[in-house]
Amino acid sequence: MRTVGKITTKTQGTVEDGDNTMSHTYTSLVYHVVFSTKGHVKSLKKERRAELFVYLAALIKEKGGKVIIINGVEDHVHILFELPPSVALSDVMRFVKANSSKWFKERFKVAFAWQTGFGAFSVSRSGIKKVSEYIRNQEIHHQKRDLREEFILLLDKNGVDFDQDHLWK
Repeated sequence: MRTVGKITTKTQGTVEDGDNTMSHTYTSLVYHVVFSTKGHVKSLKKERRAELFVYLAALIKEKGGKVIIINGVEDHVHILFELPPSVALSDVMRFVKANSSKWFKERFKVAFAWQTGFGAFSVSRSGIKKVSEYIRNQEIHHQKRDLREEFILLLDKNGVDFDQDHLWK
C-alpha cells in the first residue's frame, strides 16, 4: 500500500479515502455515431428511414444500449446513444451495421450496404441537448452542406486527426 495524504492505493488497484472504498463502476458513456451508406448511395429514402431507425434502435437496445435520438438523410445516419461500460462501441457498431444491412436488403428488396467505418464522438451529459437538436435537424443542415463537409467539421470540432486523402477510401 502507498499513502499520499488521506488517499491510500492498494496493489489491487482500489483507491481508498479513509474507510470509503469505491466498490462500484459509475459511467456516463454517451456516443454520437455517424455512418454512411456504401459509396454514399442515396438509398435511405424518407419513406424507408422511419422503419430503419426503429430497427437500429432495437439492435442497440439488444446490445444493452439506450438510444436518445436517431436521424439522418438519404446517405447517412446519426445516432446518439448510451452504452454500458461492459460493451465495446466497435462491437455494437459491427452488430448494428451487419444486421441492419441484411434487414434493409430483405425488407426493401434493394442492393444495400453500409460503409466500412464510422465516426464516433463522446458527448458529455451537458452536451446531449445540443447534439440531439443537431441530429434532429439533419435535413435542414444538409440543405447547406453535404456529408463530406459535415463529417470533416465533426472531426475537426472533436479534435480527431485524419488524412483527407484517405477519408473516403
